[in-house]
Amino acid sequence: MLVNSKKMLLNAKKKGEVVFHFNINNLEWTKCILEKCDELKVPVILGVSESAIKYMGGYDVVASLVYSLIVDLEIKTDVCLHLDHGKSVESCMRAIDAGFTSVMLDMSNKPYQENVEKVSEVVKYAKNNDVSVEAEIGSMGELKNNQLEKGTNTTLEDCVRFVQDTKVDSVAPSVGTVHGIYKGELNIDYKLIENLANEVPVPLVLHGGSGLDIKVLKKCKEAGITKININSDIQDAWSKAVREFIEKNKEVIDPRKIIGAGFDAIKETVASKININK
Repeated sequence: MLVNSKKMLLNAKKKGEVVFHFNINNLEWTKCILEKCDELKVPVILGVSESAIKYMGGYDVVASLVYSLIVDLEIKTDVCLHLDHGKSVESCMRAIDAGFTSVMLDMSNKPYQENVEKVSEVVKYAKNNDVSVEAEIGSMGELKNNQLEKGTNTTLEDCVRFVQDTKVDSVAPSVGTVHGIYKGELNIDYKLIENLANEVPVPLVLHGGSGLDIKVLKKCKEAGITKININSDIQDAWSKAVREFIEKNKEVIDPRKIIGAGFDAIKETVASKININK
């Protein structure tokens, strides 16, 4: 069933568990993730970036695809369709109008007051459509030319104030992770996560979950993270499996067989993450 993220995240927060957000890139990605999460009987958040939406054909195409797969695959688990890192108020509204059940407006690179004003505008529009809203505060590290540009961690005071000022349903603080797969050692501030979890009234989101050891993900969960975003890890696993298949089967030209060679890798990666709740 397609739902917003509010109830599933609050339930997970009460249980001390994590709901995973897996980014989707096409029909096959979506199908694999839905099937595995339904098999494991866990709720899932399907994240879609603006670039992925453009690649897949548009907001309406993505929403129709997800709705149709849930029906035709007879998916029983709760599914949330989420705009990941929306870049403008307008893009969030387009996603809501198309049928997305959750949106994120990322104005974390803007001054505090502008972040609050823009996010509050989205929250108002979303509430009228039973859609949940996520936002980010702080500056996450970024990988550029394989070099880490460190961000600035969120302060407890700013995060508490931000949630009060915007009325968001979940918040992504900067705690030391980076977007993409970083091979070096990250300095994740677990104590900050604990303090935020104790003082911030809404679920906490960890962006940059890819590249982190399962033990690290578990430690983040135990510190108080409720939602973990994964994208690059699935891309990495799928691409390695497909490259290996092509190398061994150079005569195969059927795109279904080539793309499908990575399906097991997608599902195995999804399952490995979800297992941290056990």
